[in-house]
Amino acid sequence: MAEQYLLEMNNISKGFPGVQALSDVTLRVRPGTVHALMGENGAGKSTLMKCLFGIYKPDQGEIYIEGRKAEIHNSKDALENGVSMIHQELHPVPHRNVMENIWLGRFPMKGIGPFQFVDEKRMYQDTVTLLKDLDLDVDPKAKTGSLSVSKVQSLEIAKAVSFNSKVIVMDEPTSSLTGNEVEQLFRIINELRKRGVSIIYISHKMEEILRISDEVTIMRDGRYIGTWAAADLTTDLIITRMVGRDLTERFPERTNVPGEVLLKVDGLTSTDHKSFKDVSFELRRGEILGVGGLVGAQRTELMEALFGLRGVSKGTISIDGKPVKIRRPGDAKKHGIALLTEERRVTGIFPVLSVYENTIIANLGRYQNKLGLLSESKGRAEAALNVEKLRTKTPSVHTQIRYLSGGNQQKVLLARWLLTDPEILLLDEPTRGIDVGAKFEIYSIIIELAKQGKSIIMISSEMPELLGMSDRIMVMSEGRLSGIVSGSEATEQEIMRLAAQQRMA
Repeated sequence: MAEQYLLEMNNISKGFPGVQALSDVTLRVRPGTVHALMGENGAGKSTLMKCLFGIYKPDQGEIYIEGRKAEIHNSKDALENGVSMIHQELHPVPHRNVMENIWLGRFPMKGIGPFQFVDEKRMYQDTVTLLKDLDLDVDPKAKTGSLSVSKVQSLEIAKAVSFNSKVIVMDEPTSSLTGNEVEQLFRIINELRKRGVSIIYISHKMEEILRISDEVTIMRDGRYIGTWAAADLTTDLIITRMVGRDLTERFPERTNVPGEVLLKVDGLTSTDHKSFKDVSFELRRGEILGVGGLVGAQRTELMEALFGLRGVSKGTISIDGKPVKIRRPGDAKKHGIALLTEERRVTGIFPVLSVYENTIIANLGRYQNKLGLLSESKGRAEAALNVEKLRTKTPSVHTQIRYLSGGNQQKVLLARWLLTDPEILLLDEPTRGIDVGAKFEIYSIIIELAKQGKSIIMISSEMPELLGMSDRIMVMSEGRLSGIVSGSEATEQEIMRLAAQQRMA
């Protein structure tokens, strides 16, 4: 007798102009299990899930739910078939309250005929019951915009449960969560699993996958590689099957040699005095300076101040021994500073513009002719050169950047800032949401830049990344510098002790 699956996606294929995203992919999910879906960026995971949720129509293949063939032409069909999807980018309606966000588009009504009104009392009671059932401590009348990321995510899970979903897809659900918030998410997942709900869990975090999953399906280059019991896998095995080769080292060898001091920051304090305060450090030419800390350490805010995006009330910034004033990004660019922001989808890429346009947009003056008109041929040539140099996977420089994988989008953003010829690169979580193979490529690029004499400040929330990539590690806690340690001598325990220093004081 054949094994019973809650969900079967059989022989799914999907192509776009210039790229075959999925080729004959199969995914089978058992009831009441957490099924991890893994693969490098561009492996086809998101495309497969969008086919399941009705965002894309497969070119071929069939979907079965509880043994019945499901016709899913749009998201409404998916929800009616018991499939919900929680996207990596959460999009609640911030000015409406929790219960309105949960029941949006299907408010309970009262009244007769044209004289119908939203039944607020029933909607409140239904929300209370739903949240209590999931053991979620959220006020149904709280404005959604006032909630933390983890609470908004819990709200999305509650909404999925309210549809009586049999399958819930979670795309990178822990990318913006703290350790305690991850534990809360896992508690909810385990509760759903007990009820027979199946979770399809997409993540690049190996430790999470091995801890929470029952089974793991791996994809590569739009193809199905295989499905294994999570208990039979190790991090090394997963990496090997994802990239199709042994990846013996997670980090390239650091061949850069830090030189003289290039940047000196002395007593820098934010305008509001609530962000970073009295921060002093030095950055050497050709150095990779890692920046560690817990959530709320104000690392991003400090980098934004160095790039002129945030006000400073006191303190000095010196480059090559000369004090400089940085009041706006234009000043930073003039002084050879570039910033790769933390949220590439929100503050980095222009999704509807091409790879070429995204590459040159920070340096348009370089491509203007004597009449002030844009020389497209010169811009396209440089964009193509950077695609080749950084090994960016794209059908062409005319492809809209939103169709590229996360790792390749990040390479385009790196190319954008490299064209400004910076001396100092501020990289805020440069590998967030990127798979292990693409991470290695980004690391190689960073080390090569440092070897060329560029100075790098790299914020990272991943401890192995800080330890594997940094010449020195600067640790912040609640807006203050709590210590600087040598990258070769640092330990996770030492960094965590420094990161928690102020909090325990």
